[in-house]
Amino acid sequence: MAKDGIEMGINTLLAHSGNNPRDYFGFVNPPVVHASTVLYPDAASMAGRSQKYTYGTRGTPTMDALTLAVDALEGSAGTIAVPSGLAAVTIPLLAFLAAGDHLLIVDSVYNPTRHFADTMLKRLGVEVEYYGPRIGAGIASLIKPNTKVVFTESPGSNTYEVQDIPAIAKAAHAANAIVMMDNTWATPLYFKPLDHGVDISIHAATKYPAGHSDVLLGTVSANETYWKQLYDGFCTLGCCSGPDDIYQVLRGLRTMGVRLEHHRKSALDIARWLEEQPGVAQVLHPALESHPDHALWKRDFCGSSGIFSIVLDGGGQKAQHAFLDALKIFGLGYSWGGYESLAVPVFLGDRTLAKGPYAGSLIRLQIGLEDVEDLKADIVRGLAAAAAAG
Repeated sequence: MAKDGIEMGINTLLAHSGNNPRDYFGFVNPPVVHASTVLYPDAASMAGRSQKYTYGTRGTPTMDALTLAVDALEGSAGTIAVPSGLAAVTIPLLAFLAAGDHLLIVDSVYNPTRHFADTMLKRLGVEVEYYGPRIGAGIASLIKPNTKVVFTESPGSNTYEVQDIPAIAKAAHAANAIVMMDNTWATPLYFKPLDHGVDISIHAATKYPAGHSDVLLGTVSANETYWKQLYDGFCTLGCCSGPDDIYQVLRGLRTMGVRLEHHRKSALDIARWLEEQPGVAQVLHPALESHPDHALWKRDFCGSSGIFSIVLDGGGQKAQHAFLDALKIFGLGYSWGGYESLAVPVFLGDRTLAKGPYAGSLIRLQIGLEDVEDLKADIVRGLAAAAAAG
């Protein structure tokens, strides 16, 4: 990657992108600007809005420091920062869809995205249709004259199917449809959506960029073609983030490379170990050679993150709950990307296509920054409890 004509590695880019200390008297970190009102020097500049900052909802130096850093990672024309990962999904959908449009969404999508599509978008007159995550170029058969957006997420939530994003993008663009991708799992460090044909890259910065389970934020990055419409929609909706949250994510971004590498190594170590453990029917991690989409993952991705799922060898919900209740280090909480390990039960009842079959109930594991041997011992406790309950 390059900045100011200098080639640099990813951790160097993370450490130095987004702001120039010389712009702020040499201070390494940018100021946290709390702003609503912005003053103009005269009436003419006010009438023409002929200055960089016009009102707090439309951007501040703090927001620019983060969004410019994300642009450097994504290779995007522009990025917006919004109050949550879910807002990063809903705002571009609202900005680009209208009554009568057809929306294609992968069936293994994040559940709150599905809920938004099935409730608010349908109420607004958008036709919503789900497709199987392994459809690839076959998605062309589902595209209609009124298809406006193809919404992808790869790997898929909870079951980690890998989509053929370049093939989907090619088919969508042939029909003048916009391709959006939730890339929270890989981050732009391990997969750069815009380089693979995606138009709009979506990220729950709550997860790996923030990294400390204490802040909510989302980012949306667009290519040159769609940046203006995305930014206009952002300004129209007025859904901006607070400066303190933005600053915390920018601070987290500086160490994301080293944290993510630790998550990657620990998760892959545990995933490989789990494949050999009694009571585990399957490990759903695309970086494993046993994963059905491993070749596709290896072709397009340059790394894997710290979250994956396991399939218990029978036992149903009783075994699933026994596993979770026996854990001492893994917390039971609906998030991931932070420093602590988490486990949650997986529910697939909302899906229409990507339901399995699976040999037993599923559990999602977020592998944090703890020592791997401690986490393995905790999982053994869970597996023993599941076996006893089954």
